[in-house]
Amino acid sequence: MGDERNVFLSTVPATRDDRVAALVVVAVSAVLFACVLPFATVPLPAIPAFIASYQSALAINDLITAILLFSQFALLRSRALLLLASGYLFTAAAAIIHALTFPGLFAPAGFFNSGPQTTAWLYQIWHTGFPLLAIGYAVLKDKDGGPKIRGSVGRALFGSIVAVGVTLSVATWIVTVRHDILPTLLSGEEGRFTPILIGILSTELLLSFAALLILWLRRPHSVLDIWLMVVMCAWLCDIALSGVVNAARFDLGFYAGRLYGLCAASFVLAALLVDNMGLQAKLARLLGSLRLQAASERDLRTERDSLFSAVVESSSDAIITILLDGTITGWNGAAERLFGFTAAEAIGRQIGIIVPPDRREEVRDIIERISRGELIAHYETSRMRKDGGAVDVSLSISPIRMVSGEIVGISKAARDITESKRTQQALSQEIEERRRIFDSSNDLIFVTDSAGNFIQVSPSVTAILGYEPAEMVGRSAIEFIHPDDLEHTRKEMRAGRRGQSKRNFETRYINKEGQSVTLNWTGTWSEPVRRHFFIGRDLTEKQAAEAQLRHVQKMDAVGQLTGGVAHDFNNILTVITGTIGILEEAVAGEPQLAAIAKLIDEAAERGANLTRHLLAFARKQPLQPLEVDVNALVLEAAKLLHPTLGEHIEITPLLAEDAWTALVDPSQLTTAVLNLAINARDAMPGGGKLAFETSNVYLDETYAGMHSEVAPGNYVMIAVSDTGSGIPPALLERVFEPFFTTKEVGKGTGLGLSMVFGFVKQSGGHIKIYSEQGHGTSVKIYLPRATGLNQTAAEALVAADIEGGNEIVLVVEDDSLVRRYVMTQIESLGYTTLEAANASDALRIIDDVPNVDLLFTDVIMPGNMNGRQLVDEALKRRPGLKTLFTSGYTENAIVHHGRLDSGVLLLAKPYRKSELARMIRLALGS
Repeated sequence: MGDERNVFLSTVPATRDDRVAALVVVAVSAVLFACVLPFATVPLPAIPAFIASYQSALAINDLITAILLFSQFALLRSRALLLLASGYLFTAAAAIIHALTFPGLFAPAGFFNSGPQTTAWLYQIWHTGFPLLAIGYAVLKDKDGGPKIRGSVGRALFGSIVAVGVTLSVATWIVTVRHDILPTLLSGEEGRFTPILIGILSTELLLSFAALLILWLRRPHSVLDIWLMVVMCAWLCDIALSGVVNAARFDLGFYAGRLYGLCAASFVLAALLVDNMGLQAKLARLLGSLRLQAASERDLRTERDSLFSAVVESSSDAIITILLDGTITGWNGAAERLFGFTAAEAIGRQIGIIVPPDRREEVRDIIERISRGELIAHYETSRMRKDGGAVDVSLSISPIRMVSGEIVGISKAARDITESKRTQQALSQEIEERRRIFDSSNDLIFVTDSAGNFIQVSPSVTAILGYEPAEMVGRSAIEFIHPDDLEHTRKEMRAGRRGQSKRNFETRYINKEGQSVTLNWTGTWSEPVRRHFFIGRDLTEKQAAEAQLRHVQKMDAVGQLTGGVAHDFNNILTVITGTIGILEEAVAGEPQLAAIAKLIDEAAERGANLTRHLLAFARKQPLQPLEVDVNALVLEAAKLLHPTLGEHIEITPLLAEDAWTALVDPSQLTTAVLNLAINARDAMPGGGKLAFETSNVYLDETYAGMHSEVAPGNYVMIAVSDTGSGIPPALLERVFEPFFTTKEVGKGTGLGLSMVFGFVKQSGGHIKIYSEQGHGTSVKIYLPRATGLNQTAAEALVAADIEGGNEIVLVVEDDSLVRRYVMTQIESLGYTTLEAANASDALRIIDDVPNVDLLFTDVIMPGNMNGRQLVDEALKRRPGLKTLFTSGYTENAIVHHGRLDSGVLLLAKPYRKSELARMIRLALGS
């Protein structure tokens, strides 16, 4: 209904102008009252028509006022306004009844059996009732119009009219029909006031003044309140002049009082009429404004419709409208481009032209939902083009309503998401791939914030550091980094935030067991998301492999050095051992010198054994591998050890019944087993258990990857274990070094394990040592499984005394001392010798002397050609030439993979005259 406070007289707040106007009226009334009061009893001519005119005007004024107030009540529902309207209805009805009972006005004695006091009593009732109802209005009203009628307005109006009617009917009956029971108000022909009348008039004046006072006190004042107070002022003047101070009818007070009464009735009516005229003017202006607004809205609607049509046509989304039965009614340009149908082809046809058969039930469901008023946004589905191709779309669907709210159609906006969906799928696949990489990565992947707090941790952390990812997320990396590496790590992270992508920086982390783990990191910083991204590789295996490689390289270097020493030493021993036999023959008749010669011979033999051990470690000794039954060999070695080890050591063989044969030099293997057993004995001075174990094993690629010298494949394992004192962990890495020993001085040479190490490596095998201090040691030898290959030509060598001959032997040796010794020995066997210090000299002699029978050459020689190359070149020039090699070590010139080449004869230094004679004879006869 709007804000009624700014519309109706009863609710519009009074302004200063309203107050000034009312005050002027009151002032004028007061001045006129003061002027009339002294002359109120002055008789004036009787004008009988005055009373009829006055009463009629008064009744009409009050009735119109009542009707207008009842109308406002119907809108505002104010109880206060209802009382005031009833008051005006009361005065209008009382004025009419008063006129009808007035003697001589309409009838000589008036109507309704009027008595002499009827009009007087009706006047008093009339002038008492209105102030009472005015007081009720003043009490009930407030700034919002007072309490509201909650029920029917019609019933309230009807009740009020009935109440007024009943009240006046009862009063009229009493003052007319039963007037005889009423006290006399006027006595005598002069109409003197009785005390009762004076009391009633005083009551009327007090009630009127009370109404005025309460209206004044009840603020804020509306315009109606202001003019009602003016009415009560005029009402007081009316009562004073026409009821109190006048002497008789038709004197000045009588006429003046009646005029004040008429003015009192007119003030509110005039205000209401002015108010109505203002409302009518406002209504006219409002109607004009509404017409202008309606025209403007029509123009705006037309413009909006045009704009909407333009927007629809220019939209990149396909916009389609359909009826509830699926008939297409709208089809914009984007729909033509998306689905291939023109608007002319689509409009009027069913929406099914773009719906794949398997989606038609879906469309029926959508229409059902929209017909119930539901909105559907971003609904992803597929539709069909004119050419039958599928297109992925996102639909936003809403109902089309009439002004009444009835749903008559459906509007659809379809967006082609085929490409975006493809992109999304590719993105999802990429995210899934990255997630799988993240989840399956063997390397650590960390994501941290700028403060170094973990946001994401890959599952690989469990294998590397022992933590579950959830145990690290949310915690600071500082909690896990080795304290000594914290500052270095902070420096790297600061560098990353400056835009420097860091690669290959190492940091030690502390795992869940409290152990240090070295990690190699690659990191980068993302400024948009303010995150560090790190990939860390566990260097534990790499460091172990590097340490192993360094150990292997060190052992190789020691081997090279050892082999070189052994080579030179063998040259010296060759002269000693070769000449000692001659010396022994020379002093055979002198026991003392013969004993000295024997000591020299034993010392030379010990030196030869020492060089053999050194060559074994250096993997320079020539091996003669055969298929060997390791179980039989180990059992034979155990038998040999029984008397050596004594009864205090228990020997336990744990042999696999299905043990494979190994491809190995049996004599060297026997020596290796015996060496390990002797070491075990020395570790158990108080007795213990010695176990020999054999088994078949397969060393896989993983194991081979951890041990660079191992080739994956089948191996026969021989383990020699004791329950002795064990080896301290710090010394385990050095036990295979030559001359290193954990025994007391004088109790070991330090060559036993180094010889075993070199022999196993040269045989293509692998050796591992396990030891726990105070509990014992286990050495495991892994030897290649035999594959049924033919035995080498070395098997043909048999020990037999072979005499000399008369053939020509060309001796090639770079060491002059050894060369002179060899030539002397060969000549003592009856052969003719030729000598050469290098390969070039030897080839020259072969070219010059056509009858050389045997080329006897050292393997290692200075210059551009070694012994093998010399033999190859000599055979090109002299096919059929017999050859024999000799060497302190071979440096692989005639030994491949630790085995002699097929058909090659080698005489290892140092050697005795008998060995020299046998090999020369064998070579010449081969």
